[in-house]
Amino acid sequence: MRKYLGVLATVAALCVISWAQAPTPAPPPDQTPSQTPVPEATPIPATAEKNTVAPGIQYPRFEFFAGGSYAEAGLFNAGHWAGLPGWDASLALNATHWLGFLIEGGQFFGTSKIPTSSPAPFPPCPNIFCPSGYPTFDVQTREYNVLFGGQFARRKYERWTPIGEILYGHGGTRGLATGGGSTNVEVGTGRVLVAGGGLDYKINPRFALRIKADYFQTESQFPTFAKKKQDNFRVSVGVVIRSVRKKKRKLEEETQPEP
Repeated sequence: MRKYLGVLATVAALCVISWAQAPTPAPPPDQTPSQTPVPEATPIPATAEKNTVAPGIQYPRFEFFAGGSYAEAGLFNAGHWAGLPGWDASLALNATHWLGFLIEGGQFFGTSKIPTSSPAPFPPCPNIFCPSGYPTFDVQTREYNVLFGGQFARRKYERWTPIGEILYGHGGTRGLATGGGSTNVEVGTGRVLVAGGGLDYKINPRFALRIKADYFQTESQFPTFAKKKQDNFRVSVGVVIRSVRKKKRKLEEETQPEP
């Protein structure tokens, strides 16, 4: 009997010990799924954005032209044209790659042939002045002009640049003739209109050759001759001197060691 009581007591003790040890609660599962970090967008450097933009058309700020000219002109309204050599020079300030503002000056000189039967603006014979020569007499001629206007350029090609121009301003004509033992001088002034174009050939960034042809209209009025329009023509050939823009050095070029 004691044996059975001892066994029951042992079992009862084991049960008490097992009840006394409470099970450790398991940690609650994480209901929120782990979030994968989103990579941040890498900002594009400002230099990269500038490199994607197409560069603008390069053009000189100033252009100076000087050359020789030849004009077929009838400056005395006599119906006879004269071939007069001369020169012209201009300075252009380019506002854009296609538009510039122009100031020009020039002069023509030579000998004009005027019919003896209609010598205007010189006085006819018989007079104190009576030109010698028939059917024409010689008149030493000088013509000057000062013009303002615009120049248009097509800067699309590497070597060639087509240009156009339209100018308006003031001109004067002086003629000297000798006859009958006396000398007669006639001076006339009036407006001048020039319209035409030409072509530039690039030698290097600073120099270019230019050839151009223009309609050259004068309207000289002499003291003894009414104002009348004269339709003339001129051709010019010369050299263009251009301003060159210096390229700005980048920071990388300045910090890069020399070899």
